[in-house]
Amino acid sequence: MNLTDLFDLSLLGRRDTVALEFGGATFTFGEIDSRSNRLAQLLSQRGLKAGDRLCVYLANCMEMIDLYLACVKLGVIFVPINILYRDREITHILTDAEPAALVTDAAIESTVPLWPLAALTREAALQSDQRPRVPLDGDAPAGIIYTSGTTGTSKGAVLTHNNFAVNAVNLTACWQIKSADRFLLALPLFHVHGLGNGLHCWLLSGCRMRLLERFESQSAAATFLDFRPTLFFGVPTIYVRLLDFPEAAAREIGGFMRLFVSGSAPLPAQVLEEFRGKFGHTILERYGMSETFMNLSNPYIGERRPGSVGLPLPGVSVRLLNNDGQPAADGETGELYLKGSNLFAGYWRRPEATAAAFVDGYFRTGDLAVREPDGYYTLSGRRSDLIISGGFNIYPREIEEFLQEQEEVAEAAVVGIADRARGEVPIAFVVLKSAVEPAALERRCRDQLASFKVPREFITVERLPRNAMGKIQKHLLPKQPAR
Repeated sequence: MNLTDLFDLSLLGRRDTVALEFGGATFTFGEIDSRSNRLAQLLSQRGLKAGDRLCVYLANCMEMIDLYLACVKLGVIFVPINILYRDREITHILTDAEPAALVTDAAIESTVPLWPLAALTREAALQSDQRPRVPLDGDAPAGIIYTSGTTGTSKGAVLTHNNFAVNAVNLTACWQIKSADRFLLALPLFHVHGLGNGLHCWLLSGCRMRLLERFESQSAAATFLDFRPTLFFGVPTIYVRLLDFPEAAAREIGGFMRLFVSGSAPLPAQVLEEFRGKFGHTILERYGMSETFMNLSNPYIGERRPGSVGLPLPGVSVRLLNNDGQPAADGETGELYLKGSNLFAGYWRRPEATAAAFVDGYFRTGDLAVREPDGYYTLSGRRSDLIISGGFNIYPREIEEFLQEQEEVAEAAVVGIADRARGEVPIAFVVLKSAVEPAALERRCRDQLASFKVPREFITVERLPRNAMGKIQKHLLPKQPAR
């Protein structure tokens, strides 16, 4: 069974049911099926076949769903690119993935054939809506999600039909997502949270979804009150913004909501408590990764423990190992290792990186955690210096390498500091060869890096602290106050 078979529970089984709202328009599951069939016919005519890659650089839109479903039906590997990425980051993905084409509505230079979205949509509307028949099994790759890497360049995590399917089945069952739900999705579809969780839970459950182009705090309360969802997925940054809702609106929203879910970054326990007091709901926090989808979750029925990511999901095996590689005792910090059919097939064309990521069949997450005697896990940090800002992963090495390309900069070290709204934000310590204004460094970063990667502050120091082996000791850098 592949994803198309799973989606047919809704695409065919609920063909005349309203499935989606976007931009003031509504679409039935049957219409969504037909639209993606037409697009699949066009992609096939343009020479795409199973195993080819198609890069997509789009904000949330109806056409992004069409493209994803068309790729799934053809066996084409869907490669979404973060819409906040700039030329430097886009070029790396295009070079690495070697796609047949890039679909976008942006005016960008591309090293591969560029297919403008508007023209593609017009031509697809003229095609037959007969579904192409491509035999695929569950091990076929469905997508490549690029994750930041400690080497400074992102790696493509190859995700199979089975990976996507198992994750969707787990979440719809464990979170009791039903066709009667009304699902508000404001997360970006280029991210595994919006694509792997949001889109797939919607298609599997057959619920009604309203898709937003982006989360906008100014209009969020009005959107909730208009659509009256029962289900919402968010990141901690969004929940901080929801706390700004007027008391009356929060009470009314809490009255019709069924479940709020948070992920992609740790949710501060204080935010969970404030939210429970204002909305009357305890946010369900879970833990996942691009390479693994969802691994642990607080229970739908049972205790949703503040600060904890809960219990392993069905089919997910967890090892918690200490620094000696031995099982960590309850209450002892260890590194999380995972095994299950939710785990990715490997890094795209990186056999060495793939081999290094697994130990005895378990994926080494790099995340540190503590297990309580009753089985709940609480994350306690990361072995790497990964920064998670507003749900987006930032590896400092990438920013450091860019800063060190600047002629005025001798060395750079980037660290994360606590931020109430975004969880963490990056700041940069720089050793200069010649004078340069912090504002100039900020402008250059903003031109070449995604906005969430731009350091919020540039601090000049005479030298960076190092150990006897010459490794920078980031924990010895001057402490900066939380924001």
